[in-house]
Amino acid sequence: MTRNMPRKTITTPLQKVLAKIRPVWITRAGQELARGMEVRADFEEQLARFFDLLDQSITTGDPAWMDSILLDWAKSSTETELEEEPYQVSFLINRLIALTIQVSRETLTKQQALDLLAAVVPIYTYGLEVVARYEMETRVAHISSEMEKVQRQMARVDKSKSAFISVAAHELKTPITLIEGYASMMEDLMQQGKSTNLVSLLAGMNTGIDRLRGIVEDMIDVSMIDNDLLQLNFQPMQVAQMLEALYLEVEPILGVRKLTLSLKEFEGNKQWIYIDAGRIMQAVRNVINNAIKYTPDGGTITIDGRKLSGFIEVTISDTGIGISTEDQSAIFEKFGQLGRVDLHSSGKTKFKGGGPGLGLPIARGILDAHGGTIWVESPGYDEIRNPGSTFHILIPDRTESPDPKMTKLFDTLGKNKNEEMVE
Repeated sequence: MTRNMPRKTITTPLQKVLAKIRPVWITRAGQELARGMEVRADFEEQLARFFDLLDQSITTGDPAWMDSILLDWAKSSTETELEEEPYQVSFLINRLIALTIQVSRETLTKQQALDLLAAVVPIYTYGLEVVARYEMETRVAHISSEMEKVQRQMARVDKSKSAFISVAAHELKTPITLIEGYASMMEDLMQQGKSTNLVSLLAGMNTGIDRLRGIVEDMIDVSMIDNDLLQLNFQPMQVAQMLEALYLEVEPILGVRKLTLSLKEFEGNKQWIYIDAGRIMQAVRNVINNAIKYTPDGGTITIDGRKLSGFIEVTISDTGIGISTEDQSAIFEKFGQLGRVDLHSSGKTKFKGGGPGLGLPIARGILDAHGGTIWVESPGYDEIRNPGSTFHILIPDRTESPDPKMTKLFDTLGKNKNEEMVE
């Protein structure tokens, strides 16, 4: 409730008492309740307004004069404050009551103090009721809003889980069908007494088995990451060695897809750091495979990096179809967007090929376990213009193993090797 305060002259003893304690009350309240000099100056202006409205309420006998400033203070609570300090304005009013009593005792006679408190306590009580009611309503509205957010998130998770199950079932069915097909052909040949083509059929079965094993291992890794059971075996390694090994792994695929992979030298790539080499290679491999999968034939993938404070950054850029802004965080969630099941091809390295969609979540889990991180930048999704994507991988440049015994072992081995070279 907002009212225009009429000009008035001090005529009653109570108004004289209020005028007497006003400067002391404002200064004391500002010193005790405000945080910092800059905040105090602004807060003292608010306190002066509060005191004047308190004066007006006492003079007119209408406590509703306090509504405007009380609601302004209550509305100023941010969402974070609602979560951490939901009743801070009520606390403030209580502190102002205590300060009024304290200043009255120090400044006024006993009778003046009693007369003043008899007048102001009902106004303060009214103020507490107004603020408490508003804060409670605001708190309830905030909790309701948070519950709606949680419900929407749960609905998205349920939908994503259904999509994941559909894709996982499709991915599992593909190698199983492949194995069954080859096994059936082998059985037919054996019944016919022919065994000349068994080697090629066995190779086909092994391909299906390898793909099935990979899917199962990915699911196990996700479960281990979710339950904080991922065990790391720290060993010294150079990032350059790891990237070169991964390049040799994917080189045959690059030839089939007519893709160009450019591996650049950068500061820090030959620094020895302690990592779980197998796991970090798995994480980077997943990102490279993702770049291969979503880059059209004839495209380019570039691996670069740089030395940062406490980290070695590896960037993997591609000239692929890109990632929409809204999906750039979802792709790292195990139940993130996976696309239409019927559009998944049977080959993991084909353009927009198959896969259960666990590669990037696993990569993030591995990097998180190391104390690193991963994120992606992309102008957006466009299969015509191919805006591409850049994945940023931060690997801590840990120069000592978390296990002191391991550090001492490798230091000893390095020393012995140097002595052998001298001899």
